Amino acid sequence: MTDRQDVSPFHGIHAILYALFDKDERIDRAAMRRQAELCIEAGVQGVAALGLATKVAKLTEAERRDVMDCTAEDARGRIPIGFTIYGNSVAEQVAQIRHAEGLGAAWVILQPPAVGSFGAAEYIRFFGRVAERSALPVAIQNAPAFLGRGLTGDDIRELARQHPNIRLLKAEGSAIEIEQVIAATGGQLPVFNGRAGLELTDGLRAGCAGFILAPDLVDHAVRLYRAYRGGDQDEADRQYRELLPSITLVMQGIEHLVCYGKRLFCARADLEVHDRAPAMRPTRFGLDLVARHAERLGKFGAIRRSPPG
Repeated sequence: MTDRQDVSPFHGIHAILYALFDKDERIDRAAMRRQAELCIEAGVQGVAALGLATKVAKLTEAERRDVMDCTAEDARGRIPIGFTIYGNSVAEQVAQIRHAEGLGAAWVILQPPAVGSFGAAEYIRFFGRVAERSALPVAIQNAPAFLGRGLTGDDIRELARQHPNIRLLKAEGSAIEIEQVIAATGGQLPVFNGRAGLELTDGLRAGCAGFILAPDLVDHAVRLYRAYRGGDQDEADRQYRELLPSITLVMQGIEHLVCYGKRLFCARADLEVHDRAPAMRPTRFGLDLVARHAERLGKFGAIRRSPPG
């Protein structure tokens, strides 16, 4: 019998791309292409863009569409692509979904609007109105610690009950929190966690279908995931222990991730870093730490890819 994970895009390690800028603070097309190519060569299950690591709120609507176009062009149908949908109205989110549909995206991830803070019932109605107009499988991004608003497991279960094409959850939480959400939803929604890979192996034990991670150490995460799914949890735990110092370095909040995680990736990928103001600026000590971790992790492509487990 074929393993369901072998035929579904909704598992494994997916990369969420950084927005890479040139010295004039414009999207750097060549750097974005290099980033996507390195992630694909590393063996990720999919590539996504326009999430928290992309700092989507810093991009204009035209730039968000450009990033979608570039991601689809760079993937060239080799792996599934997905897009986080950012917008403060139903119409704005639906318009971006239409663009994603036209590019052949495999799924979309709905972020709650960035304006206001409302009760669960209002978000359920909002997400439902958007989801029912999508031809693509829909995930809900539930990251209350980062976005300041979110839903409970019971809320998510009710939302999925009302709208069957809501088929996934993009979470940002501890392994214990994720296990509770999976239990509350009856295990019916594949859950992707993030947080730069914190608790990666325990998150898989909690029932996560996979992780969506920024590219800084996504190549290592792919190898770990394959060890875990191949049945060697001890080896996966060993690899996680090696990665944890670098994960801890970058995962101290979203601005910190974009500042130092992006620099860790670019150091490993031989790319220059330019920030779009306003932005967190690195300290000299922080840059020294990035260089130390980059040397320890190695350049992209230096890890020999193991066969799928």
